Amino acid sequence: MLDHGRCEPYDEYRKVLQKMHKIIQARALENYRVELEFEDGTKGVIDLAHLVGKGVFARWQDEAEFKKLKIGEHGELKWGNDLDLCPDSLYLKVTSKTPEDEFPGLRPRIANA
Repeated sequence: MLDHGRCEPYDEYRKVLQKMHKIIQARALENYRVELEFEDGTKGVIDLAHLVGKGVFARWQDEAEFKKLKIGEHGELKWGNDLDLCPDSLYLKVTSKTPEDEFPGLRPRIANA
């Protein structure tokens, strides 16, 4: 039986899960921008105009559809039941951080030979 209490990869995974960011406020702005606030108090504006008209984002060609955004139960941005954006990805964009900055366990480690 695997002892998860002392398994380093499992511990890192658990830390990542505990650190996931949640959006607590979101407001659609003009020109496909969204003002966001995360549960840690971080605030910022993200520009999503580059997605308009591409694949599942085709519905945003009508800006009124874009403005129907909601916050999902896991802190993600949602449009209806079939389109959502990951809050961690949005957090990284707002803060200009890398995944490794937020989740140090993702940094590559040099193995001892």
